[in-house]
Amino acid sequence: MEHTLRLVISCPDRVGIVARVSQYVAEQGGWLTEANYHADAESNWFFMRNEIRAASLTHGVDAFCEGFKEIAGSYDMEWQLVDSNIKRKVVILASHASHCIADILHRWHSGELDCDIPCVISNHENLRSMVEWHGIPFEYVPVTPETKVEAQLKIMRLTLAAQADCVVLARYMQIIPPEFCQAFPGRMINIHHSFLPSFIGANPYQKAFDRGVKLIGATSHYVTETLDEGPIIEQDVIRVNHRHSKDDMVRLGKDVEKAVLARALRNHLEDRVLVHGNKTVVFD
Repeated sequence: MEHTLRLVISCPDRVGIVARVSQYVAEQGGWLTEANYHADAESNWFFMRNEIRAASLTHGVDAFCEGFKEIAGSYDMEWQLVDSNIKRKVVILASHASHCIADILHRWHSGELDCDIPCVISNHENLRSMVEWHGIPFEYVPVTPETKVEAQLKIMRLTLAAQADCVVLARYMQIIPPEFCQAFPGRMINIHHSFLPSFIGANPYQKAFDRGVKLIGATSHYVTETLDEGPIIEQDVIRVNHRHSKDDMVRLGKDVEKAVLARALRNHLEDRVLVHGNKTVVFD
C-alpha cells in the first residue's frame, strides 16, 4: 500500500476552499492521488478529503501542518492530517454470534483491513479458539444482571488499556453505557441487524417476519447514548418474500451484516467518514 497522508477537512461552505487548499498542497510539492469534496446545501457545510503522496512534500509533514494552520483558521476548518502508515488499534467486542467477527478477522489476516487488533473482548467463551488461532488475545468478561456494572467497567478499562483508536461491536449484544460511548465519540462502530430506522432494538428479524417485509437489511453506525440512533455509516438490503421463514431471514441477513460492517470499518480506517450532526458524508 502506497504511503500517503490524508488531509480531511470540514468547515462552513464558502467560495474558494478547494482552490486555496489545492494551491497550498501544490506549493508544498504535494502530489494528490485522490481528491473528494462535498458541499451540503442544507447545512451550508463543506467536506473534503485529499490523499497526498507522503514522499512528495518538499518540506515534510511538520512544515505542511504548520503552514496549513493559517488556512484552517481563515476558513474555520476542523481538520486533520493522517499518516496512512500509522495503523489504528481496533478492539473488537463480541457475544455468541461468530459471523461478523470471523469475517473481520479473515479480512484483517489477509491484509484487507489495515489495522492492529490488540484484543477481542467477549461475554461468551465460544469464540476464544478462533480468536487465539489468529494470535490475538481473548478477554472473557461475563455479563450477568448482578455483575453488569462491574463487567462494563472492566471492559472499558481493558479497551483503554489497549489504547484503542476504534471499538467495533461485532454483534455484541449488550447495551453500551453512556460513559463508554462518550469515551469514543465517532470511534465506536456497531452493526445492527436491521435496515434502520426500522425495527430498532432486539429481535429485528422476528419483527420483520411478523410485518411481512419484502426487504431485510443491516446498518452500521457510530454508537451514541441513544440506542441504534447514531450516525449511519453503511447500509445494505436483500430481497425476501412470503416463502422465507424467520430462520431464512436470519441466514440471509448474516451475509448482509458482515459485508456492511466490513465496509463501514474499512471506510472508517481510511478516514473516509466525516460526521456532521447525526449524519455522515462517506467518500467511498
